[in-house]
Amino acid sequence: MVLISFVETLLTEARIKYVVLDQNMSVLDGSIGVLPRRLLVDEEQETAARQLFDEADIGHELRSA
Repeated sequence: MVLISFVETLLTEARIKYVVLDQNMSVLDGSIGVLPRRLLVDEEQETAARQLFDEADIGHELRSA
């Protein structure tokens, strides 16, 4: 949850559009974190977003789609 908030801040400041999926799924899983949130960036901005995450030293947290 903290990582998603940090990533949202980075992307917002860099003016990179994104969408957070499964944000409200905690209602179904009882807030135990079984269903992870996912963050999607437009394909055209993927390289810029990945570079931003590498610079913030969180690139290792990424998975490809």
